[in-house]
Parts: sequence; C-alpha cells; structure tokens
Amino acid sequence: AQLSSYTVEIFFFFPSVTSSAIELAVILSSIGCRIASAGRQLASRPRLGLDNMSMLKRKSGSSLPVEAEAKKLKVNGNIASFFEAPKPKPGTESSTTAVKFDKQAWIAGLSTEHRELLELEIETLDDSWLAHLKDEVTTKEFLELKRFLERETAAGKKWFPPKEDVYSWSRHTPFGNVKVVIVGQDPYHNDNQAHGMAFSVRPPTPAPPSLKNMYKALSKDYPSFVPPPNKGGLLIPWADRGVLMLNTCLTVRAHEANSHANRGWERFTQRVIDLVAQKRTRGVVFMAWGTPAGKRVQKVDKQRHLVLQSVHPSPLSAARGFFDCGHFKKANEWLVTRYGADGEIDWALMSGTTTKKSEIKADAPSDMDSDDEAALEEALKLAEAK
Repeated sequence: AQLSSYTVEIFFFFPSVTSSAIELAVILSSIGCRIASAGRQLASRPRLGLDNMSMLKRKSGSSLPVEAEAKKLKVNGNIASFFEAPKPKPGTESSTTAVKFDKQAWIAGLSTEHRELLELEIETLDDSWLAHLKDEVTTKEFLELKRFLERETAAGKKWFPPKEDVYSWSRHTPFGNVKVVIVGQDPYHNDNQAHGMAFSVRPPTPAPPSLKNMYKALSKDYPSFVPPPNKGGLLIPWADRGVLMLNTCLTVRAHEANSHANRGWERFTQRVIDLVAQKRTRGVVFMAWGTPAGKRVQKVDKQRHLVLQSVHPSPLSAARGFFDCGHFKKANEWLVTRYGADGEIDWALMSGTTTKKSEIKADAPSDMDSDDEAALEEALKLAEAK
C-alpha cells in the first residue's frame, strides 16, 4: 500500500504552501482524504487506512515511518492550527525576526584564550542577546575588560554581583521580550544586594532608599500597588514581564562605588541600549532617571520609542520631581497604543495583586499591609528630610 503510483499535484491547489504543508497533504491522502485530482484514480480501490501502511513515500523518494510523520503534525493539537502560525505573546520576538545564531559554530571559531575569557558570556548570557552581541564581546575593548576582571579576582578583590548573576538581566528578559528599559548606574556594592538587575536586591536585604522612592511614585500612579513583604526589593517579576533593568556598569568592587567604571562596561551596555532601540521596532519605553542615564538614551529615536526622563529617585533628588513624574502609568498608556491591552506592564510585586486595570477586581484591597505602609512612610519621611 504505497503511494508510489500516485502523483499528487499539491501546488495545483496550494501554490504557496510550505514543504511541511505538502507533507501533511500526502499524509492525509493516506487515510482517504484524497485531493480531487487523485480521487478518480482511487475510486475503484478500497480506502487505505493507517493500520495497513507502514511507510509513506515522501517527495524526495525516501521513506519515513508513519509514526514519525505524525509527530510532526502535533502543532497546537489539531490539523487546522497547522496552517496558522502561532500567535506570539505581546512584545515577544517572532521566529521570523529572531537572529539565526549557531552558537556552537561561533564558539568553535574562538581562540583558546578567547573561549576562556568569554566563559561567563558563553554560559550565562542568554542566547537571544548573545546572538546580537557576539561581535561586541570579541572586541579588544571587551576582552581587555575581561582580563581586568580576572586580575581583580587573582588579586583577591571581591566584586559584585556574583559571577553567575552578572547577566541575569538577559535571562529574565530575553531580547524579544523587551518592552521597557530602566537605565541604572552602578551596581550596589555591599553584600547580598546586587544580583544583575538595576535597583533590585535579593531578600532578606530591604529595599534601598532609591527603590523605596520608586515604590512611592508607583503608588501614586497605581493606588493598588503593594510593596513586597518585609520591606523587600526583589524586582524579578518586572524583568519576567519585559522590563529590562540595566546598569551602565555591570560590576563593582566590594564596598567601593564606581570602582569598575571606565573599564569597558559602559561601551557594552550602550551597545545593549542601541540594539534595543534599533531592533525592537514595535516600540520600547526607556526610563532614564538622572543626568548620566539621560545621556545613555540621547540617540534613541523618539518617533519610534517613548523616552521618559526625570531626576534620579535617590533621596538627594527625588523631591525635585520624581514622585510626581508618573512614568509607570505613562509607560503603560503608551504600550497599550503599540501592543494592545495585553501590552501593559503589571507593576505588582506581591502575589495575588495586580496593577493592570483589566484584572483589578472591585473587592481588591486598595491599601498595603499596615506594617509595610508604616515602615515605608517612615523611611520616605527620613529620606525626604535628608
């Protein structure tokens, strides 16, 4: 029961279908779903069931077990969906626009020294970013930066964040998911603070003053916002929703602010910002707080993207306009115009809460936990007093 005696002219009926769709049509013909042009030839023969067929002849003339072919058809669970491309999530990069990147071939092309220097990038920089940054990380400037970090380590200098967290921003916010970029400066330089995302700290470290001020601004934009419990400052939920929190410098020597400045990170992170601005053509919101961050987004196309600038949320400057800047709400209002209702960022950090209008229920609590509220207000008063 082979199909070798039949010539099914697929392109006569579907001139634009893919080779996978052609294979599908051949398989369907094997269970009696004959295309009209072959129907007359089969009218006098009994229908051929899958149980009587062990092999199907493919276009190339080679054979493939029916079971293996059937596995190829399990796209979204039904036949009809095979002909419809999967709908990407709002803000995600579709496979048609993703950069083709043969990581293993790229690694094989590196010298032994470069493979050793770039071990961290190879192992921990998300492939969606490495595909775009592979040429940048092999520049003499970046390789010298890596040699500098090796010398720091060899000299017994402790630096933050931990190596495995330097590129955590890339893994939590793949390139195709970026909808908002928050530009930071230097990583936190004390223990158990920096973990690769601007402004964010790991528990049980309490939210630093700048982040507390961000919470206050958020609460003005979204009264339903509830800060994390125990005065926490972990912002990973934002990163997972498309908020890239990127420091200008990605490492720092322990207890020495700006100690790794002007060593090469600034060039690398500028390239990251430029890539987002150039490649994320649907539009991205850039939040640049403070003069240094503002300089990083000067060349961003403001016709394509939204650039929101303000003073830094530091207690030294926040009272000069940050609390009322409205950036979190403005970002969402703009994102909805580009991505639709599903494009807005949920700024909530507490499980079971949300800032998205479509998901806020009438009986949702509008106030934060009393202990958290009291602690937050006390910290903010102290910050403003300074």
